[in-house]
Amino acid sequence: MTDDSRNRPPSGASSDASAHRAASDTPDDRPAPGEVPATAEHPRPHHRWVFLRELAIVVVIALALSFLVKTFLVQPFSIPSPSMENTLITGDRILVSKFTPQHSALHRGDVVVFSKPNTWGPDESNPGPVKRIVKDALIGVGVLPGGPDHLVKRVIGLPGDHIVCCNSKDQITINGYAITEKYLPPGEKSDDGPDARFDITVPAGKVWVLGDNRADSADSRVHNLDGKGVDGTVPVSDITGQVVAIAWPISRIGGLPTYGSVFADVPKPRP
Repeated sequence: MTDDSRNRPPSGASSDASAHRAASDTPDDRPAPGEVPATAEHPRPHHRWVFLRELAIVVVIALALSFLVKTFLVQPFSIPSPSMENTLITGDRILVSKFTPQHSALHRGDVVVFSKPNTWGPDESNPGPVKRIVKDALIGVGVLPGGPDHLVKRVIGLPGDHIVCCNSKDQITINGYAITEKYLPPGEKSDDGPDARFDITVPAGKVWVLGDNRADSADSRVHNLDGKGVDGTVPVSDITGQVVAIAWPISRIGGLPTYGSVFADVPKPRP
């Protein structure tokens, strides 16, 4: 028998030749000299710088909008004391409308925020200068709520009102009309608290303010040192605005109830 193994191609030679022919038939995808590859990526910008720039723009816009809202529309404040319970409680975050009294008239029964009048003594808070500057700046742009240099009370008397506390039924009278203060906490009386009794006429350009929690409120009564209402009243120019809503905590979110009916029948002050 004749051995023909020398005349056969080595094992695998046929498949290698086929692969070589297939490769030679495939177009060359390599770019010509000087040509930019189709899949090449353009140089990328510095993503970190772009992100920081966009973040800075967003922050500046947010602060500008916050400043505009705080200056012309609404400003947040926090409640630091129980003087307005149960209407407002310690820790509440409130929203104060800047339209009152700047663009609309004050009314008896309005709950207002005001800066502490000079006749009520110096500001008791005394933070360091750096802390004070930073805090004032954040409050100024509306990031932080207003602090202890502002107070919140209810307007009881307007300019010219003759207010007396109290009649035989423990009611405050305004221009001779006795009011029933529905906003007082249960069991509270109009003449509860220090310096409860007074008989004053509200000077022009000022208002007489009281806390709803009469037993624990340093209001116009306490600062009525002259006994005539001059020292204890608050200048309208010191009023920041009217409290319109509670914004925090979630369980207390909502508008403030109005008590216009309490003062609806109060007559105008005598000239």
